[in-house]
Amino acid sequence: MVVENWVPMDGDTFVTKDGFIMNTFGYEHPEEHVFAFLKYIPAKYKDLFFNVEMLERTWRYGQTELFRAEKLYTAKNYQSFMEAFRKNFSNYIVYDKNRDKEIISAPLDRIEKVFVPRDCLVWLQNLSQRDELQNKALDLIRLISEEAKVAMSDMGLHGSLALNMHASHSDIDFVVYGTDNFRLVEAAIERLVNTTGKLTYIVGNRLDAARKFQGRYQGKIYMYNATRQFNEKTSSAAVAKFGQYKYTPLVQVQFQATISSDRETMYRPATYKITNYKPLNPESELAIDKIPVQVVSNIGCYRNIAKQGNEIKVSGKLEKVETNTTAEENKQVFYQVVVGTATSEEEYIWPITS
Repeated sequence: MVVENWVPMDGDTFVTKDGFIMNTFGYEHPEEHVFAFLKYIPAKYKDLFFNVEMLERTWRYGQTELFRAEKLYTAKNYQSFMEAFRKNFSNYIVYDKNRDKEIISAPLDRIEKVFVPRDCLVWLQNLSQRDELQNKALDLIRLISEEAKVAMSDMGLHGSLALNMHASHSDIDFVVYGTDNFRLVEAAIERLVNTTGKLTYIVGNRLDAARKFQGRYQGKIYMYNATRQFNEKTSSAAVAKFGQYKYTPLVQVQFQATISSDRETMYRPATYKITNYKPLNPESELAIDKIPVQVVSNIGCYRNIAKQGNEIKVSGKLEKVETNTTAEENKQVFYQVVVGTATSEEEYIWPITS
């Protein structure tokens, strides 16, 4: 897709003119920039990111050899990426006055090509000659589409397959568009695992067990995530128009809470509406008017790990959220806790009950 026609959505992948391959983060973006995280680094720039442990495996996009960080979503690595960009590609850093901090953000005029998962699946369907993994990916997505009764047009292809830079051992990474469609797919996969045996879950830890987002199909690993439909209605500030809200970080808190709504937990940022706030240390004891109404996770592994009525344990940064308006009668203020501020490795959401 050409950049001029692109409305950035979380999970869209793009290649910059400098050779970086990045994934779009979230749904609100400043003018002329896209909030994103760095996925693949051209070999010629590897030494600029010397503070980041790289995987031994390499990838190839066209003629460009690429490296990838061993861990993409840590506070330490994010700060290392920030420092490398600040020193060598400062146009990839944007100061967000609404959050009073710098954020990695690709300039639109440096984006060369965009890979939208929905379009990538159409490309795969129309491909005249497919290799074994491409055929298997298409068969899997069709199987789930039919079982869930979710149209193929509401699904997409992600990851190395979407960029046509996969190897035979690559995973199958796909996307489901829309809240209701995601829940239908989630239920369909559970049936395909428990009733037909056509799929199996892969569970490496308790987050995997809670999310059930990855499994195995005919010997191949698959994983899936959700992206909002364009203009999908939401109650979350996570998809507000850029500049609509001002975010003020306050204190680090640890607490337990009950999930009152899991309607928007599958996205990134993931939003958990909460009630029954219970502080776990003296620093987390808050005035009634500062009790958070939701937990927002910027870290992908904490998506969809608990359902309505479940108890969760959280460590994150309390944040004041207020509408950017000078008219007091229109001003709205609420509090939330953010997990994944890139300032601490001790931020998390753990499911307690299921």
